[in-house]
Amino acid sequence: MPGFTVAIVGRPNVGKSTLFNRLLEQRKAIVDDVSGVTRDRQYGIADWNGKTFNVIDTGGFVAKSDDVFEREIRKQVKVAMEEANLLIFMCDVTTGITDLDADVADLLRRSSKPVYLVVNKVDNHERQLEAAEFYSLGFEHIFFLSSMSGSGTGELLDQVAAQIPEDEQATPGENNIPKIAIIGQPNVGKSSLLNALIGEERNIVSDIAGTTRDTIHTHYKLFQKDFILIDTAGIRRKSKVHEDLEFYSVIRAIKALDEADICLLLLDAEKGITAQDLSIFSLAARKGKGIVILVNKWDLVEKETNTARDYEKELKQRLAPFTDVPIIFGSVIEKQRIFKAVETALEVYENRQRKVATSQLNEVMLKAIDAFRPPVVRGTAIKIKYVTQLPTQTPAFAFFANLPDDIKTPYRNYLENKLRENFNFQGVPVRIFFRKK
Repeated sequence: MPGFTVAIVGRPNVGKSTLFNRLLEQRKAIVDDVSGVTRDRQYGIADWNGKTFNVIDTGGFVAKSDDVFEREIRKQVKVAMEEANLLIFMCDVTTGITDLDADVADLLRRSSKPVYLVVNKVDNHERQLEAAEFYSLGFEHIFFLSSMSGSGTGELLDQVAAQIPEDEQATPGENNIPKIAIIGQPNVGKSSLLNALIGEERNIVSDIAGTTRDTIHTHYKLFQKDFILIDTAGIRRKSKVHEDLEFYSVIRAIKALDEADICLLLLDAEKGITAQDLSIFSLAARKGKGIVILVNKWDLVEKETNTARDYEKELKQRLAPFTDVPIIFGSVIEKQRIFKAVETALEVYENRQRKVATSQLNEVMLKAIDAFRPPVVRGTAIKIKYVTQLPTQTPAFAFFANLPDDIKTPYRNYLENKLRENFNFQGVPVRIFFRKK
């Protein structure tokens, strides 16, 4: 089931970002904040009543100058109408309905997607009365809330969750074929990579219509292997949205991630990794996807003896704490190492499927625990007696201990490093849980 995506739109300063943070913090929606994610994060995963969905705050994507505002906002609303599954249109009761609100409302009324009108800053009885004027905008679903205090957000979340379909079954026959999504900034070479792969091998089996209208699935047989490439690059759009609209490329990448097993992140060797790339990287890690990094345009970089080694070291510092990721240096134009990138992605797919026998796991990990014991807490030694792999889609392990809540991050990292040293989980996020034995 591709992820359900909710976009928050509206003019500046109505409280979009506050609502966004509020939605994500409900029940600690972000499972773990991966360092390297910018503080002004524009997208995340929310979780309500057992349903998870992507939330995108369009506010973070608007240029800061006034004359650009109105044009940019209209552009974003159009993109959100095409791309998101549900739109939250936010207004501010203290200013009433402004011309720009009326404009945005005008666009949104044409949307076939559900639109929830949210009137913010309604935190007393008087404002409740003033908020009534917003009924004149003509939306069926209207919510009065205060994103600052959080009052009213529960009802909104209940309604959003009600719109999310129960997980549909994947299409039979496609289940066990690895799905690789190619993602990265605009102009980094995503289309060229696809063309290079397609041009090389003419025996592409078929174009599978994407499960969503907007990602194209291409079924390959290469290296005696079957796989599906999910392409977000070569998509022709109905409306001429400006190519480089950041918001647009992000919303596409998130959709592709939801459908894929492995994400192939393309970087431009000369520009390095951007904040946007890091955000997408950590989102992929949070969603438990396998990751391979292809540094493209490597042929354009001046090289000395250790250029690649130094570059990789610097890259891994930016990616920390999840650094066990394959990094491949290549050139799409020169067709240098692009097949290596695909082969590596297929290896990462195998790593993500890896199941370790419980006996083997205990033999290796209990030795590692003996060699370096967890710190003593309040005079009591922490004892870890038993390890088992959980039956989840991405590798997850449960360690049974007498004081599971007292085991701190450094020790968790030690265990993860030992798992990675002994069993190949390269490119795959590993989850560790401590349970009461």
